[in-house]
Amino acid sequence: MEFLDKKVLITGGSRGIGRATAIAFAKQGAQVAINFVRDRRAAERTVKALDGSEHIAVKADISLPQSAESLVQTVAKNLGGIDILVNNAGVYVPHPVDECTYEQWQAAWRHTLRTNLLGAANVSFCAAQQMIHQGGGRIVNVSSRGAFRGEPRHPAYGASKAGLNAMSQSMAQALAKYNIFVGIVAPGFVETDMAKKILDSEAGTSIKQQSPLGRVAKPEEVAKAILFLASEGTEFMTGAILDVNGASYLRS
Repeated sequence: MEFLDKKVLITGGSRGIGRATAIAFAKQGAQVAINFVRDRRAAERTVKALDGSEHIAVKADISLPQSAESLVQTVAKNLGGIDILVNNAGVYVPHPVDECTYEQWQAAWRHTLRTNLLGAANVSFCAAQQMIHQGGGRIVNVSSRGAFRGEPRHPAYGASKAGLNAMSQSMAQALAKYNIFVGIVAPGFVETDMAKKILDSEAGTSIKQQSPLGRVAKPEEVAKAILFLASEGTEFMTGAILDVNGASYLRS
């Protein structure tokens, strides 16, 4: 199997894209660590759904630097290393500039950047130290089409994902000499708990029609892209951003 005995850490791994990715890795023989922040039951359900054994769920708030470091140390100790990191954890907080207060604006930016960008950067740093010691590894960061097209009601989200792209590409250049390769997957809307509210609203139909396929992505489709970038033979794609948005947004 492609990922037999590989040690995989997935942040935000209990639901949606993270859950689908964990299931896909486990089916191909990987040992998976699911990171979660609050919902232990959801994380444990995901662990039970995985093929194989010795998978674990680890509680950690990656928006806190010490917690991010502790997460990586705990996973490396329990799994015997980390071969693949998937930075999937993210928040999507509405804060339209013409509707929120200055205090709400500040809070949304702090929370979003600490999780989506700084959290991913800190987990990547700590995991990279493990990978350098091991002689190589893979990092796949989950970005968004919002990094390119803008997010008028969620500007911090768009900015955090644009920053994640830049960080990922910088890491790809810095880490290649250590046999560590970095990929980025940029989905559009996906059928997840995070997107459920807006997809079930009146806007849901128009969102689905943004793609010529007439729908949004399934978590499993994004998971396939993540596994592709984490697989052997894609080394020369390091630093690449793979769009998974059903042609709903095409960048030149």
